[in-house]
This record gives sequence, structure tokens and C-alpha cells, in this order.
Amino acid sequence: MALWGGRFKEKASVQFKKFNDSLPVDYRMAVQDIVGSIAWAQAIHEVGILTADELARLTTALNELKASVEQNPKQILASDAEDIHSWVEIQLIEKTGDLGKKLHTGRSRNDQVATDLKLWCKESGGDLLFALVNLQQAMMNLAEREKNTVLPGYTHLQRAQPVTFGHWCLAYVEMFNRDIGRLKDALYRLDVSPLGSGALAGTAYPIDRNALAHRLGFRTATMNSLDAVSDRDHVIELLAAASISMMHLSRFAEDLIFYNSGEAGFVEMSDLVSSGSSLMPQKKNPDACELIRGKAGRVFGSLTGMLTTMKALALAYNKDMQEDKEGLFDALETWQECMEMAVLVADGLKVNRSRTLAAAQQGYANATELADYLVSKDIPFREAHHIVGEVVLAAIDKACPLEDLTLTQLQEFSEKIEQDVYQHLSIESTLDKREALGGTSRNQVEKALASIQSGNEEILNEQVVGAPGKQQIQVALKQVKQRLDAQRAAAMSVRRARMSDVDKIYQQVNYWADKGEILPRSRDNIIHDIQNFVVAELDGQVVGCASLYIYQTGLAEIRSVVIEQQAQNQGQGQALVQYLLEFAHQMELEQIIVLTYIPQYFAKLGFSLIDKNSLAENIIEDSEPSPGKDPADEVAMQYLLAQKQ
Repeated sequence: MALWGGRFKEKASVQFKKFNDSLPVDYRMAVQDIVGSIAWAQAIHEVGILTADELARLTTALNELKASVEQNPKQILASDAEDIHSWVEIQLIEKTGDLGKKLHTGRSRNDQVATDLKLWCKESGGDLLFALVNLQQAMMNLAEREKNTVLPGYTHLQRAQPVTFGHWCLAYVEMFNRDIGRLKDALYRLDVSPLGSGALAGTAYPIDRNALAHRLGFRTATMNSLDAVSDRDHVIELLAAASISMMHLSRFAEDLIFYNSGEAGFVEMSDLVSSGSSLMPQKKNPDACELIRGKAGRVFGSLTGMLTTMKALALAYNKDMQEDKEGLFDALETWQECMEMAVLVADGLKVNRSRTLAAAQQGYANATELADYLVSKDIPFREAHHIVGEVVLAAIDKACPLEDLTLTQLQEFSEKIEQDVYQHLSIESTLDKREALGGTSRNQVEKALASIQSGNEEILNEQVVGAPGKQQIQVALKQVKQRLDAQRAAAMSVRRARMSDVDKIYQQVNYWADKGEILPRSRDNIIHDIQNFVVAELDGQVVGCASLYIYQTGLAEIRSVVIEQQAQNQGQGQALVQYLLEFAHQMELEQIIVLTYIPQYFAKLGFSLIDKNSLAENIIEDSEPSPGKDPADEVAMQYLLAQKQ
């Protein structure tokens, strides 16, 4: 059954129907279509189209259909319906009779498909965020494991300067961090509901479209009906984010393919991600990385295809847009699969440390150190550069490294070279001089990674004592952990609070206040402070909150951390605190305090005990002990934020 037959005298040909129908692709949006239909039923009930009884019957039927689809989505493919919207409507009519025909009042498939696709993108975006955060964590784990491993760095695929393997890992942590930012930006922009835009001119019924948007979990409703039904920017943005991230993954794969080659021999891939040859029994091929590299082009193709499809479409909807989903579904699935495979590659990677060290010692990677040494002897860098070039030529002729040249031989090129030159030419010296922010100092990376993983402020402080230059790299790496924690929190659906959250926050805070766990807060107080609240969501429902109270420049307190009972033990409370720590970091605060009865909980998040008496009187006055609690049990803790130096 088609939804548009009245205008036509003849049925469409079988060939056209097969060419036109999108059900084999868009059946995957069945749940989103049903959820949108439930929300639309409520909306048209509110404007008098459906009675309360009709609404109840439709909602019951749609929920039954949703449960059936969730249990067996492939059942849809047995139908000859044109698309998922037709299929849902046909099923609804079978369940409710003529009542099912009323649901489409005021709605078009144009705003319906736009809404379905955005709902699908929102859900998939959460999974992709998790995959990116997990990938970052895998690279952090590998950096921790290989923090002392010397690796030759390359430019133009020529050995340049030595770095550490941990430093190489952290380069990809940065790339994946930018990917997270792009994905979050795209998800923010797509979080507007087109439902109620009709075919192109809007609906003729007085639907409260913002209320409808909120019911579906959107931030707000779209502002222009023409744009709403013809907009596919969100598809393009997600494909662009996927393409850039796949480019990063491809570079990661290419590095490891080279490192894994017999010529380099720096790493060995796990058997779990390798294959062999049907002819040559000695072969062990890095197929996982080669496939990641190859699949990048597939994702790029989806982006190019979508841009080409949209580039000349007149407003509003055109059937060309039906091509938006197949490439998107495939690209995002491919991206997620590649991220998960990259985690498996990183987890099982074996590094040949002796081989990487030997390679780093070859190729005159310490030539820059000799030039810097000459600069320290008051020779201009350009002249020092020329001198070292001549020294390298001499070393090549003698087939020896720079450090094996005798002092007499070195002094043939500059009389300012003295015996102390040799301490500058070692691998250790080359690495340890790179102590500036973002550098590869082996000692600093090792200690900073230890502090990142443990979250122990005392260890961090011990590392910087009496160690000029170490603080910047440690602070930078601590920022990586702060940012990683915040991204993990965002992936767990922690967000800034909105005015529409006030009642829920008030209910949650005062529920626990009544139990004597925290201090109560008035509704007016929450409204006044809403910009400093964050909330955690599960399945689109707010299940917890926390707030940041700023006392003075550089100092703030985390307050009102609560999670509903049914949502506890799922990491939401930790995610709220981590999100606030990153929020505080962005505001350039320096010290975050908590007054708590559960210090062990905050200790796991990197807080350390401090003397409660050291706090200013106004802080103690603002934080009166909770009723039913022994004031002696309340302790003060602090978290020192990593800031740019």
C-alpha cells in the first residue's frame, strides 16, 4: 500500500517500485519513526485532532509495535512497503483500523524523515563518542606501557630526531581529541527538531513545536520550515567528522604498517589482528591496519557523494535526498568499526625496544644537538648549521656516528668544540632537553603519565620539585587527563543545565536533602545558579545533577552532587564531577574544593585531603553541616587544576 495513490490512475511499474523504494535502507530508523509518531500523536491530541481515548489507543499500539521491532527489526524487510513511514502506518492501521489513518494529520513524510534521521544521528553520535574516548584511552595505555621506549622520529620518511614511543602515542591522543570536538559540535547543531514543518510550508495546526521538540529530546525546534525539510547539513557534518577522523586513523595505521615492516622491525602486531599468506608460510600481515587505511577512502567517498548530491538542489525537498542514508549508515558504521579495531591493535602491540633504540641512534639524529651546542658557544645558528652539515659528511665518509668522532676530528670543523660536547650527543641528552610544553622529554613523559593514570596530586608535586622545565610538560599531560575525563563524561550524556531542568534539579536535590545527605536549595536559588549546574541523562531523562559555586578568583566548590537511586552505580556521579572539573579549567580556575562525608569517593577522582580549618570563614559558613550528620565526619578536599603556564 502506497500513501499517495489517489492522484494516479495506474500502479507504478515493478521496476520503478524497486528503484524508488527505500525500505531496504531506512528500515533501520523504525524505532525513531515510531518514537516520532508517539510524540506527534500527543501533539495533535493537544490541538483537538485526537481524543484522549484515541491518543491512548494509538500510543498503546505504537509502543507494542516498537517492542516488536526492537526484538526483530529484520521482520520489516518482508514487507513490500515503500519506506519505513509507510510500513509503520500500515502496521498501525492493522492494529487500530481507521484510527491509524488519523495519525498523519498535519504531518508530511518530509518532516517525518528529517526527524527520524536526526533522532538516529543523535543516538549513533553517543556510540561514536564512546568509541572515540575508548580509542584515546587505548593510546594513553600504550603510552604508559612504552613511556621509556626510544623511537626514531621522521620527517620526509627520513630519520630526524629521537622521540619516545609514548610521545608518538600522545600525538594521536591530540588528533582524536579534535575528532571528539568536531563530533560534539556536529551533534549540537543537529539537535533541533524539524517535526511540524510539514512538506515545506509548516503545519496548519497550532502545534507547540518547542514542546514537541523537547518531548523528543531535542534542544529546540527549527526556525524555518523550508530549511527544516531540506537540510542535510547534519549528514554532511557527521560524514566530514568521520572522514577527518578516518584520515587520522589511516595515518595511525600507516605508521604501524611501516613500523611493522621487516625493514623497520619496530613493532609486531598481535595475532588477533594479523593474517597469513596462502602461499608463503612465513608471512604475518598487518591486515587490520591495512583495512583501516583502505576503509578511509570508503568513508571519504560517502562525504563526496553527499556533497555532490546536495550541491544543486532547489528548495525544498527533492527525492535525491533519499540517497542521504545509505552512505551515512555505512560511513558511521565503518568509522566505529575501525576505531574499535584500532583499540584492539593498540592493546596487542608488541614493541621491539632494542630495534627502535638502535634505529634512533642511526641517521645522525643528534645533529641538531651538535648545532645547538655550537649556538651555546656563541656561533650563529646558520653558521652552526653549516658546520654540522660538514661534520655529518665527514662522519658518513668514515661510516661512524657523530659521537664516535674524536675531539681532534671535531675540532677540525670548529675550534670551539670542547670535551663537553659528548654529553650533548647522547640519546638521553637529546630526549631530556625537550622539556618545553608538548616536548618529548622521556623522564617528564614517564612521570607525567604516572600522575595522569593515578590522579595523585602528591606524586605530581614531588615530580616538579627542583626540576626546571618539568612542570610544563606535566601540566600539559594532566590537562590531557582532565580533558579525557570530561569527554568521557560528555559521552555519558552529561551536559550544561537548562532552565527546563530547574524543576527536576529541585526535586532531586531536595529529595536527598530530606534524607540529610546534602543541604537543601530553594527553587529560586537553583534558577539563579542554573548556569553553574550540569545534569546527567540516561535514555533522555535527567537522573542527576551537580553545581559549581565560585567564591573568588581561582577558587570554587563542587556542590549538590546527586544521582537518582535507580541510576546509581553507572558512573554518572563521577562523570558529573569530571565534567565540572573541565568546566572549571576552561574558566581558568585553579582550586576546586569539596566538603564531603565520603572522601574515598572523591579521592578516586583525584581530590586530596586538606585541613578544613585552612578554608576561609565564608566557605565554612556557606557549607553548614547536613542535618543528621556528625560535623566531625565532614572533611575538606581539593583538586588543583592543571593550567597553562
